[in-house]
Amino acid sequence: MTTKSILLLLAAFNISSVFAQNTFEAIITDSETQQPLIGATAVLKGTTKGSTANLEGLLSIENIPDGKQIIVFSYIGYETKSDTFSFPLTHTEPFQIELNPKAGELEEVVISSTRSTRTIQEIPTRMEFIGLEELGEKANMKAGDIRMLLSESTGIQTQVTSATSGNASIRIQGLDGRYTQILKDGFPLFSGAASGLGLLQTPPLDLKQVEVIKGSASTLYGGGAIAGLINLISKTPSEERDLLFHLDVNSGKGFDLNGFYSKRFEKVGTTIFASHNRSWAYDPAGIGLSAIPQYERYVLNPKLFLYFSEKTKLNFGVNATVEDRLGGDIQFIEGEGDNIHSYFEENNTQRYSTQLSLDHRTGNGLFNFKNSVSYFNRSISVPDYNFEGTQLATFSEASYASGNEKFEWVTGLNLWTDHFDENQLDTFQTRDYNLNTLGAFAQTSWKATEWLNLETGLRTDYVFDYGVVLLPRISALFKISPKLSSRIGGGFGYKAPTIFTEESERIQFQNVLPISSNNNELERSYGGNFDINYKTIIGEEVSFSINQLFFYTYLDNPLLLELQTSGLYQFVNTQGYIDTRGTETNMKIAYDDFKLFLGYTFTDARLHQGGTVNEAPLTPKHRINSVLFYEVEEKWKIGLEAYYYSPQKLSDGTTGQQYVIAGFMAEKLWENFSIYLNFENFLDARQTRFDTINTGTVTNPVFRDIYAPLDGFLINGGIKLKL
Repeated sequence: MTTKSILLLLAAFNISSVFAQNTFEAIITDSETQQPLIGATAVLKGTTKGSTANLEGLLSIENIPDGKQIIVFSYIGYETKSDTFSFPLTHTEPFQIELNPKAGELEEVVISSTRSTRTIQEIPTRMEFIGLEELGEKANMKAGDIRMLLSESTGIQTQVTSATSGNASIRIQGLDGRYTQILKDGFPLFSGAASGLGLLQTPPLDLKQVEVIKGSASTLYGGGAIAGLINLISKTPSEERDLLFHLDVNSGKGFDLNGFYSKRFEKVGTTIFASHNRSWAYDPAGIGLSAIPQYERYVLNPKLFLYFSEKTKLNFGVNATVEDRLGGDIQFIEGEGDNIHSYFEENNTQRYSTQLSLDHRTGNGLFNFKNSVSYFNRSISVPDYNFEGTQLATFSEASYASGNEKFEWVTGLNLWTDHFDENQLDTFQTRDYNLNTLGAFAQTSWKATEWLNLETGLRTDYVFDYGVVLLPRISALFKISPKLSSRIGGGFGYKAPTIFTEESERIQFQNVLPISSNNNELERSYGGNFDINYKTIIGEEVSFSINQLFFYTYLDNPLLLELQTSGLYQFVNTQGYIDTRGTETNMKIAYDDFKLFLGYTFTDARLHQGGTVNEAPLTPKHRINSVLFYEVEEKWKIGLEAYYYSPQKLSDGTTGQQYVIAGFMAEKLWENFSIYLNFENFLDARQTRFDTINTGTVTNPVFRDIYAPLDGFLINGGIKLKL
């Protein structure tokens, strides 16, 4: 064969090889929602040939040889899928490839706080969601209450109102705790006299999720939701039995024992939660005052669920909480007090409440009736002073909701009564009050286009002795692209005055005059927020998302506690306003088994009064959150976190120090149990290390604002059982 012939044969072979190369196209979607999976990958098995899906979920692989070839499809959070294709293809259109979400990872989250059946991705109202897995992780750090769970979110701050007893409230976006409404399954159980201790008496084991709305939510839930709303959602029974125990002990001389049981038996179901939480007084600074008080608490919460039919169901629950809490001088607490070591603060509380909810479905509509009755008794004792009173509150609501894929609406009526009766223990006038509110509300949610969802609402409340309040609200969701979305919304709010505020709590209500509708009026507000949410896949394995929020709230004629010339304290609606503005940035990066969460909060809260502008006390302007988490599914969980707080202005005109809190947690998991160890605040950031907490004498201490932790470095560990 001549050289020329050989060259011709090689050329023919090359041409044949070129024509034997093929192109494969596919659209990758979620098997349940049919939404495109941006960044999903397809790889030709045994090669490095592959492609990544674009905004429409479309990908293309070129230069595929003839014959049977296996292509592997994958996406973070979804089950990997392999398909065999014969090339050349007879199919000319792109293949439709559906990937299934991994169990438990991408379940659709339905939010109840917005009174909608839509998932969190479809709700125009900006909502933050804390799921069951994160609740379990935070319970490793604080098993007895939910303070840490909430305070580690951007824009939310736990404010300690008593240095020795640890009473605390939750602030959102720089506003006092009384402007945040805390609900349990939609019931307002933590208001008025109960507000200072509600967070400390709520263990997280029986919670399924926590829903947070920042900014005014008063249109849906009435007075008190000016800064925002926190709704604690309880677990419900399923056909599979759920029996959990959680035991935790810590170096701060405390332990927590929590238990939860749930099961559905055809027409009947039940959940039962019980806990015993106890601590001995703890003084890490050696100053003779308790950073953690001595306390003992019992909680019992049984619920009965009745499933009359597929259309009708009812649940009824009872909650009982009893606690004795004693803080102050360590020697006094330990029974060794004398004339010098005699300071104490004792809180004894009893809380009993019922919750009833009835659902009845009629075609596309749902009728709901709910009722709660709450009894709360609290006594406070300090040297030479006692305060005791009982709050009896009721809440009743009837609502009807209906809708379809495009349009939903809900309307309802409710009645809220709040009666406080103070025991006459001395000659000072009692601070009794009756605060009753009748309200009506309506809300619509409209999917106007594929890229625009609108939500509008209007509420009218008649507050007895204070008059009528109109509360409009609107929000919108813009789906700019599968990667980019934005929400904007705003509304009005109000708060009815009571003596139970952070300011009066700090002085145990001593010498505080009663509220009067003749002298006081409703606090009214308006505000709005705007956010941008972006998510993408970097390369083939790194997921990235960022949410940027801007917020503003204007509060007119705020209720302030002022010292009168007589030495008494009087609540006064000041002739001025409070405005708070700022930003929140939340970022999440995930790679393989690692997740990195970064957050930044900027808050500028100011009081405008009498021509002067003052910075709101106890509000850090800058806060940085960072959490690095490593998880091997069903084997290991390891977390490292750090939080920075900038200097804060204090109510005495001074400025508190900046500080950093850091923690480390590791948990080893088996099929039915896990053990964990947590090093909380291992840098020992403690106000008593870099500042004072009181002036005066040990017999009569005068406490300053508490802006940093008092308990310092703590080690806790425990075991979780699932039987």
